[in-house]
Amino acid sequence: MKTKAVRLHGKDDLRLEEFDLPAIKPDEILARVISDSICMSSYKATKLGADHRRVPNNVHEKPIIIGHEFSGTIIEVGKKWKSKYKQGNKFSIQPALNYRGKLDAPGYSYQYIGGDATFIIIPNEVMEMDCLLEYYGNSFYMASLSEPMSCIIGAFHSSFHTNNNNHTHNMGIKENGAMAILAGVGPMGLGAIDYAIHCNRRPKLVIVTDIDDERLKRAAKIHTREEAAKNGVRLVYLNTLNQVNVVEYIKSFNDGISFDDIFVFAPLRQLVEQADQILGFDGCLNLFAGPSNPAFKAEFNFYNVHYSSSHIVGTSGGNTDDMREALDMMSKGLINPAVMVTHIGGLDAVAETTKNLPDIPGGKKLIYTNVSLPLTALSDFELMGKTDPFFNKLHKLVNKNNGIWSDEAEKYLLQHANKI
Repeated sequence: MKTKAVRLHGKDDLRLEEFDLPAIKPDEILARVISDSICMSSYKATKLGADHRRVPNNVHEKPIIIGHEFSGTIIEVGKKWKSKYKQGNKFSIQPALNYRGKLDAPGYSYQYIGGDATFIIIPNEVMEMDCLLEYYGNSFYMASLSEPMSCIIGAFHSSFHTNNNNHTHNMGIKENGAMAILAGVGPMGLGAIDYAIHCNRRPKLVIVTDIDDERLKRAAKIHTREEAAKNGVRLVYLNTLNQVNVVEYIKSFNDGISFDDIFVFAPLRQLVEQADQILGFDGCLNLFAGPSNPAFKAEFNFYNVHYSSSHIVGTSGGNTDDMREALDMMSKGLINPAVMVTHIGGLDAVAETTKNLPDIPGGKKLIYTNVSLPLTALSDFELMGKTDPFFNKLHKLVNKNNGIWSDEAEKYLLQHANKI
Protein backbone atom coordinates (compact mmCIF):
# COMPACT_ATOMS: atom_id res chain seq x y z
CA MET A 1 0.00 0.00 0.00
CA LYS A 2 1.19 3.50 -0.79
CA THR A 3 1.26 6.22 1.83
CA LYS A 4 1.99 9.92 1.79
CA ALA A 5 3.94 11.21 4.76
CA VAL A 6 6.11 14.03 6.00
CA ARG A 7 9.48 12.51 6.81
CA LEU A 8 12.52 13.84 8.65
CA HIS A 9 15.80 13.16 6.80
CA GLY A 10 18.08 15.31 8.97
CA LYS A 11 18.31 18.72 10.59
CA ASP A 12 15.64 21.04 9.10
CA ASP A 13 15.06 18.51 6.33
CA LEU A 14 11.36 17.65 6.16
CA ARG A 15 9.87 16.27 2.97
CA LEU A 16 6.35 15.32 1.92
CA GLU A 17 6.85 12.02 0.10
CA GLU A 18 4.88 9.11 -1.31
CA PHE A 19 6.26 5.61 -0.80
CA ASP A 20 5.22 1.99 -0.37
CA LEU A 21 4.49 0.48 3.01
CA PRO A 22 5.53 -3.16 3.42
CA ALA A 23 2.92 -5.81 4.11
CA ILE A 24 2.08 -5.96 7.79
CA LYS A 25 3.51 -8.74 9.96
CA PRO A 26 1.27 -10.96 12.12
CA ASP A 27 2.01 -8.74 15.15
CA GLU A 28 1.36 -5.40 13.41
CA ILE A 29 -1.66 -3.25 12.53
CA LEU A 30 -2.35 -1.18 9.42
CA ALA A 31 -4.13 2.10 10.10
CA ARG A 32 -5.30 5.25 8.40
CA VAL A 33 -4.44 8.54 10.12
CA ILE A 34 -7.13 11.23 10.04
CA SER A 35 -5.84 14.00 12.32
CA ASP A 36 -2.61 15.09 13.97
CA SER A 37 -1.92 18.20 16.04
CA ILE A 38 1.57 19.65 15.65
CA CYS A 39 3.64 19.79 18.82
CA MET A 40 6.62 21.98 19.66
CA SER A 41 8.47 18.71 20.30
CA SER A 42 8.30 17.99 16.56
CA TYR A 43 9.89 21.37 15.92
CA LYS A 44 12.70 20.50 18.32
CA ALA A 45 13.23 17.11 16.66
CA THR A 46 13.34 18.83 13.28
CA LYS A 47 15.92 21.35 14.45
CA LEU A 48 18.13 18.76 16.16
CA GLY A 49 17.77 15.85 13.75
CA ALA A 50 19.93 12.92 14.88
CA ASP A 51 21.14 14.98 17.86
CA HIS A 52 17.65 14.59 19.36
CA ARG A 53 17.57 11.78 21.92
CA ARG A 54 14.60 10.07 20.28
CA VAL A 55 15.70 10.44 16.64
CA PRO A 56 17.85 7.58 15.23
CA ASN A 57 21.45 8.27 14.25
CA ASN A 58 20.80 6.87 10.75
CA VAL A 59 17.79 9.12 10.04
CA HIS A 60 19.56 10.38 6.90
CA GLU A 61 19.44 6.82 5.53
CA LYS A 62 16.13 5.71 7.02
CA PRO A 63 13.93 8.80 7.43
CA ILE A 64 11.23 8.80 10.07
CA ILE A 65 7.61 10.00 9.92
CA ILE A 66 7.02 12.96 12.22
CA GLY A 67 3.92 13.69 14.33
CA HIS A 68 2.87 12.05 17.58
CA GLU A 69 -0.53 13.56 18.48
CA PHE A 70 -2.68 11.59 16.10
CA SER A 71 -5.87 9.65 15.63
CA GLY A 72 -7.42 7.54 12.90
CA THR A 73 -9.07 4.24 12.06
CA ILE A 74 -7.82 0.67 12.04
CA ILE A 75 -7.68 -0.85 8.54
CA GLU A 76 -6.19 -4.32 9.06
CA VAL A 77 -5.21 -6.27 12.18
CA GLY A 78 -2.43 -8.85 12.28
CA LYS A 79 -3.26 -12.30 13.62
CA LYS A 80 -1.69 -11.70 17.05
CA TRP A 81 -4.01 -8.79 17.88
CA LYS A 82 -7.29 -9.82 16.23
CA SER A 83 -8.93 -10.69 19.54
CA LYS A 84 -8.27 -7.21 20.96
CA TYR A 85 -8.52 -4.74 18.05
CA LYS A 86 -11.13 -4.56 15.33
CA GLN A 87 -11.09 -3.24 11.78
CA GLY A 88 -12.91 0.10 11.49
CA ASN A 89 -12.43 1.17 15.10
CA LYS A 90 -11.07 4.61 15.91
CA PHE A 91 -7.85 4.89 17.88
CA SER A 92 -5.50 7.22 19.69
CA ILE A 93 -1.86 6.43 20.50
CA GLN A 94 0.24 7.15 23.57
CA PRO A 95 3.68 7.74 21.97
CA ALA A 96 5.71 7.48 25.18
CA LEU A 97 6.12 3.71 24.89
CA ASN A 98 9.06 3.21 27.27
CA TYR A 99 9.50 -0.14 25.56
CA ARG A 100 12.32 -2.08 27.21
CA GLY A 101 13.71 1.14 28.61
CA LYS A 102 14.25 2.71 25.19
CA LEU A 103 13.24 6.23 24.16
CA ASP A 104 11.90 5.18 20.74
CA ALA A 105 8.51 6.76 20.06
CA PRO A 106 6.08 7.15 17.15
CA GLY A 107 6.68 10.50 15.50
CA TYR A 108 10.37 10.52 16.37
CA SER A 109 11.93 7.13 15.76
CA TYR A 110 10.04 5.00 13.24
CA GLN A 111 10.00 4.68 9.46
CA TYR A 112 6.39 3.54 9.18
CA ILE A 113 4.49 5.16 12.04
CA GLY A 114 3.93 8.83 12.74
CA GLY A 115 1.01 11.23 12.80
CA ASP A 116 1.75 13.14 9.61
CA ALA A 117 0.90 10.38 7.16
CA THR A 118 -2.11 8.99 5.32
CA PHE A 119 -1.46 5.32 6.22
CA ILE A 120 0.86 3.83 8.83
CA ILE A 121 1.97 0.49 10.24
CA ILE A 122 1.61 0.25 14.01
CA PRO A 123 4.43 -1.95 15.35
CA ASN A 124 4.01 -4.70 17.92
CA GLU A 125 5.58 -2.75 20.80
CA VAL A 126 2.77 -0.17 20.73
CA MET A 127 0.24 -2.90 21.48
CA GLU A 128 2.59 -4.73 23.86
CA MET A 129 2.83 -1.58 25.98
CA ASP A 130 -0.97 -1.08 25.81
CA CYS A 131 -0.42 2.26 24.05
CA LEU A 132 -2.95 1.77 21.25
CA LEU A 133 -6.18 3.06 22.75
CA GLU A 134 -9.53 2.50 21.10
CA TYR A 135 -11.57 5.67 20.97
CA TYR A 136 -15.35 5.95 20.73
CA GLY A 137 -15.91 9.69 20.40
CA ASN A 138 -17.57 11.42 17.45
CA SER A 139 -14.55 13.40 16.26
CA PHE A 140 -10.95 12.59 15.49
CA TYR A 141 -9.39 15.86 16.65
CA MET A 142 -10.38 15.22 20.27
CA ALA A 143 -8.45 11.95 20.22
CA SER A 144 -5.46 13.80 18.77
CA LEU A 145 -5.67 16.35 21.58
CA SER A 146 -5.81 13.60 24.21
CA GLU A 147 -2.04 13.25 23.80
CA PRO A 148 -1.13 16.84 24.75
CA MET A 149 -3.74 16.69 27.52
CA SER A 150 -2.09 13.50 28.81
CA CYS A 151 1.20 15.43 29.02
CA ILE A 152 -0.49 18.04 31.19
CA ILE A 153 -2.18 15.43 33.37
CA GLY A 154 1.13 13.57 33.72
CA ALA A 155 2.83 16.79 34.84
CA PHE A 156 0.19 17.38 37.53
CA HIS A 157 0.55 13.80 38.75
CA SER A 158 4.37 14.01 38.73
CA SER A 159 4.53 17.00 41.04
CA PHE A 160 5.05 15.95 44.65
CA HIS A 161 5.27 17.15 48.23
CA THR A 162 7.18 15.74 51.19
CA ASN A 163 6.17 17.64 54.29
CA ASN A 164 4.90 14.70 56.28
CA ASN A 165 7.98 13.78 58.37
CA ASN A 166 7.97 10.14 57.27
CA HIS A 167 10.11 10.35 54.13
CA THR A 168 7.17 9.66 51.83
CA HIS A 169 6.48 11.56 48.64
CA ASN A 170 2.86 12.61 48.30
CA MET A 171 2.38 12.52 44.54
CA GLY A 172 0.36 15.18 42.78
CA ILE A 173 -0.26 18.89 43.26
CA LYS A 174 -1.16 20.12 46.71
CA GLU A 175 -4.92 20.01 47.17
CA ASN A 176 -6.30 23.41 48.19
CA GLY A 177 -2.84 24.85 47.66
CA ALA A 178 -1.61 27.86 45.71
CA MET A 179 -0.54 27.30 42.10
CA ALA A 180 1.20 29.55 39.58
CA ILE A 181 1.21 28.82 35.84
CA LEU A 182 3.89 30.99 34.24
CA ALA A 183 3.68 31.88 30.53
CA GLY A 184 0.39 30.06 30.84
CA VAL A 185 -1.92 31.21 28.04
CA GLY A 186 -0.42 29.29 25.14
CA PRO A 187 -2.16 26.09 24.00
CA MET A 188 -0.68 23.85 26.69
CA GLY A 189 -1.19 26.49 29.35
CA LEU A 190 -4.87 26.66 28.43
CA GLY A 191 -5.07 22.90 28.87
CA ALA A 192 -3.39 23.20 32.27
CA ILE A 193 -5.86 25.85 33.43
CA ASP A 194 -8.76 23.67 32.27
CA TYR A 195 -7.41 20.64 34.12
CA ALA A 196 -6.52 22.61 37.27
CA ILE A 197 -10.08 23.88 37.73
CA HIS A 198 -11.85 20.63 36.75
CA CYS A 199 -9.69 17.76 38.07
CA ASN A 200 -10.50 15.95 41.31
CA ARG A 201 -7.46 17.37 43.18
CA ARG A 202 -7.81 21.13 42.80
CA PRO A 203 -5.80 24.07 44.15
CA LYS A 204 -7.65 26.91 45.86
CA LEU A 205 -5.72 29.57 43.93
CA VAL A 206 -4.39 29.60 40.36
CA ILE A 207 -2.31 32.54 39.16
CA VAL A 208 -1.73 32.61 35.39
CA THR A 209 0.90 34.97 33.98
CA ASP A 210 1.85 36.13 30.50
CA ILE A 211 3.10 39.30 28.78
CA ASP A 212 0.47 39.56 26.02
CA ASP A 213 -2.85 41.26 26.80
CA GLU A 214 -4.69 39.74 23.84
CA ARG A 215 -3.67 36.20 24.78
CA LEU A 216 -4.64 36.84 28.40
CA LYS A 217 -8.04 38.22 27.36
CA ARG A 218 -8.69 35.18 25.18
CA ALA A 219 -7.73 32.84 28.03
CA ALA A 220 -10.01 34.71 30.48
CA LYS A 221 -12.87 34.43 27.99
CA ILE A 222 -12.32 30.68 27.53
CA HIS A 223 -11.64 29.74 31.16
CA THR A 224 -13.61 32.25 33.18
CA ARG A 225 -13.14 33.26 36.78
CA GLU A 226 -16.80 32.38 37.33
CA GLU A 227 -16.35 28.80 36.08
CA ALA A 228 -13.29 28.39 38.29
CA ALA A 229 -15.14 29.78 41.31
CA LYS A 230 -17.95 27.23 40.79
CA ASN A 231 -15.27 24.58 41.33
CA GLY A 232 -13.79 26.25 44.41
CA VAL A 233 -10.82 27.82 42.62
CA ARG A 234 -9.84 31.49 42.61
CA LEU A 235 -8.44 32.17 39.13
CA VAL A 236 -6.30 35.27 38.45
CA TYR A 237 -4.76 36.37 35.14
CA LEU A 238 -1.74 38.71 35.32
CA ASN A 239 0.24 40.62 32.70
CA THR A 240 3.76 40.87 34.12
CA LEU A 241 5.33 42.76 31.19
CA ASN A 242 5.70 46.20 32.78
CA GLN A 243 6.03 45.18 36.43
CA VAL A 244 9.19 46.46 38.13
CA ASN A 245 9.19 43.65 40.69
CA VAL A 246 7.44 40.68 39.12
CA VAL A 247 8.05 38.36 42.08
CA GLU A 248 6.40 40.66 44.62
CA TYR A 249 3.59 41.44 42.19
CA ILE A 250 2.71 37.77 41.76
CA LYS A 251 3.01 37.02 45.49
CA SER A 252 0.75 39.99 46.33
CA PHE A 253 -2.19 38.05 44.92
CA ASN A 254 -1.46 35.29 47.43
CA ASP A 255 -1.28 37.61 50.46
CA GLY A 256 2.50 37.84 50.03
CA ILE A 257 2.87 34.09 50.50
CA SER A 258 4.87 31.83 48.18
CA PHE A 259 3.39 29.04 46.09
CA ASP A 260 3.00 25.29 46.53
CA ASP A 261 3.03 24.29 42.85
CA ILE A 262 4.52 26.18 39.91
CA PHE A 263 4.41 25.18 36.25
CA VAL A 264 6.73 26.90 33.78
CA PHE A 265 5.35 26.83 30.22
CA ALA A 266 8.21 28.54 28.37
CA PRO A 267 11.88 27.45 28.50
CA LEU A 268 13.25 30.83 29.53
CA ARG A 269 15.92 31.32 32.18
CA GLN A 270 14.18 34.37 33.68
CA LEU A 271 10.95 32.39 34.11
CA VAL A 272 12.69 29.49 35.85
CA GLU A 273 14.46 31.90 38.21
CA GLN A 274 11.23 33.81 38.77
CA ALA A 275 9.51 30.53 39.64
CA ASP A 276 12.31 29.68 42.07
CA GLN A 277 11.79 33.00 43.87
CA ILE A 278 8.06 32.46 44.41
CA LEU A 279 8.40 28.81 45.41
CA GLY A 280 7.29 28.17 48.98
CA PHE A 281 8.12 25.64 51.69
CA ASP A 282 7.97 22.11 50.27
CA GLY A 283 7.06 23.72 46.96
CA CYS A 284 7.39 21.89 43.66
CA LEU A 285 8.56 23.61 40.47
CA ASN A 286 7.65 21.73 37.30
CA LEU A 287 9.60 22.74 34.19
CA PHE A 288 6.95 21.68 31.71
CA ALA A 289 8.43 23.40 28.66
CA GLY A 290 11.26 21.32 27.23
CA PRO A 291 14.28 23.42 26.14
CA SER A 292 15.68 22.87 22.65
CA ASN A 293 19.11 23.95 23.89
CA PRO A 294 20.89 20.97 25.56
CA ALA A 295 22.98 23.46 27.59
CA PHE A 296 19.94 25.33 29.00
CA LYS A 297 20.70 26.45 32.58
CA ALA A 298 19.19 28.67 35.25
CA GLU A 299 20.08 29.55 38.84
CA PHE A 300 18.24 27.75 41.61
CA ASN A 301 18.34 28.57 45.32
CA PHE A 302 19.89 25.55 46.99
CA TYR A 303 19.68 27.17 50.42
CA ASN A 304 15.93 26.78 50.05
CA VAL A 305 16.37 23.23 48.79
CA HIS A 306 18.06 22.38 52.09
CA TYR A 307 16.05 24.45 54.56
CA SER A 308 12.67 24.84 52.84
CA SER A 309 12.47 21.46 51.07
CA SER A 310 11.82 23.15 47.72
CA HIS A 311 12.29 20.86 44.73
CA ILE A 312 12.04 20.66 40.96
CA VAL A 313 10.73 18.11 38.47
CA GLY A 314 10.51 17.94 34.71
CA THR A 315 8.09 15.86 32.71
CA SER A 316 8.15 14.91 29.04
CA GLY A 317 4.86 13.35 28.01
CA GLY A 318 2.28 11.40 29.94
CA ASN A 319 1.55 7.70 30.18
CA THR A 320 -1.33 5.52 29.05
CA ASP A 321 -3.30 6.08 32.26
CA ASP A 322 -2.93 9.83 31.80
CA MET A 323 -4.33 9.54 28.28
CA ARG A 324 -7.21 7.40 29.49
CA GLU A 325 -7.98 10.05 32.10
CA ALA A 326 -7.94 12.71 29.38
CA LEU A 327 -10.30 10.73 27.15
CA ASP A 328 -12.61 10.02 30.09
CA MET A 329 -12.77 13.68 31.15
CA MET A 330 -13.42 14.72 27.54
CA SER A 331 -16.24 12.22 27.18
CA LYS A 332 -17.85 13.55 30.36
CA GLY A 333 -17.52 17.14 29.17
CA LEU A 334 -15.28 18.09 32.09
CA ILE A 335 -12.49 19.46 29.88
CA ASN A 336 -12.54 20.82 26.34
CA PRO A 337 -9.09 20.79 24.68
CA ALA A 338 -10.63 22.12 21.45
CA VAL A 339 -9.90 25.59 22.86
CA MET A 340 -6.22 24.90 22.13
CA VAL A 341 -6.83 24.84 18.37
CA THR A 342 -6.32 28.11 16.49
CA HIS A 343 -5.29 26.83 13.01
CA ILE A 344 -6.12 23.98 10.68
CA GLY A 345 -4.27 22.66 7.66
CA GLY A 346 -3.67 19.69 5.40
CA LEU A 347 -0.75 17.31 5.07
CA ASP A 348 0.92 19.64 2.57
CA ALA A 349 1.12 22.34 5.26
CA VAL A 350 3.02 20.22 7.78
CA ALA A 351 6.65 20.70 6.75
CA GLU A 352 6.69 24.50 6.67
CA THR A 353 4.43 24.77 9.71
CA THR A 354 6.68 22.52 11.77
CA LYS A 355 9.88 24.26 10.74
CA ASN A 356 8.44 27.68 11.58
CA LEU A 357 6.24 26.75 14.54
CA PRO A 358 7.66 29.21 17.12
CA ASP A 359 7.08 32.10 14.72
CA ILE A 360 3.43 31.29 14.00
CA PRO A 361 1.16 32.97 16.55
CA GLY A 362 -1.76 31.25 18.18
CA GLY A 363 -2.29 27.84 19.70
CA LYS A 364 -2.47 24.32 18.33
CA LYS A 365 -2.09 23.71 14.62
CA LEU A 366 -4.47 20.86 13.77
CA ILE A 367 -3.67 18.85 10.65
CA TYR A 368 -6.01 16.67 8.62
CA THR A 369 -3.68 14.29 6.86
CA ASN A 370 -5.83 13.22 3.93
CA VAL A 371 -6.57 16.71 2.66
CA SER A 372 -4.69 19.47 0.87
CA LEU A 373 -5.11 22.77 2.70
CA PRO A 374 -2.83 25.69 3.59
CA LEU A 375 -2.42 26.36 7.28
CA THR A 376 -5.31 28.70 8.09
CA ALA A 377 -6.26 30.49 11.29
CA LEU A 378 -9.82 29.97 12.48
CA SER A 379 -10.02 33.75 12.88
CA ASP A 380 -9.39 34.15 9.13
CA PHE A 381 -12.34 31.98 8.07
CA GLU A 382 -14.73 34.94 7.95
CA LEU A 383 -12.56 37.01 5.58
CA MET A 384 -11.73 34.03 3.36
CA GLY A 385 -15.36 33.02 3.34
CA LYS A 386 -16.32 36.18 1.47
CA THR A 387 -14.87 34.68 -1.71
CA ASP A 388 -14.72 30.97 -0.87
CA PRO A 389 -17.92 29.01 0.02
CA PHE A 390 -15.83 26.31 1.75
CA PHE A 391 -14.44 28.77 4.29
CA ASN A 392 -17.76 30.57 4.54
CA LYS A 393 -19.38 27.36 5.79
CA LEU A 394 -16.47 26.64 8.15
CA HIS A 395 -16.76 30.17 9.57
CA LYS A 396 -20.47 29.66 10.28
CA LEU A 397 -19.83 26.34 12.01
CA VAL A 398 -16.96 27.69 14.13
CA ASN A 399 -18.83 30.91 14.93
CA LYS A 400 -21.80 28.81 16.03
CA ASN A 401 -19.43 27.17 18.57
CA ASN A 402 -18.14 30.47 20.03
CA GLY A 403 -15.10 30.54 17.77
CA ILE A 404 -13.95 27.05 18.78
CA TRP A 405 -13.29 24.10 16.46
CA SER A 406 -16.07 21.53 16.62
CA ASP A 407 -17.31 18.10 15.58
CA GLU A 408 -19.52 19.71 12.94
CA ALA A 409 -16.64 21.69 11.48
CA GLU A 410 -14.44 18.58 11.30
CA LYS A 411 -17.17 16.55 9.60
CA TYR A 412 -17.74 19.27 7.00
CA LEU A 413 -14.01 19.64 6.32
CA LEU A 414 -13.48 15.90 5.86
CA GLN A 415 -16.37 15.77 3.38
CA HIS A 416 -15.58 18.87 1.33
CA ALA A 417 -11.85 19.69 1.52
CA ASN A 418 -9.61 18.88 -1.43
CA LYS A 419 -8.04 15.43 -1.11
CA ILE A 420 -4.29 15.22 -1.13
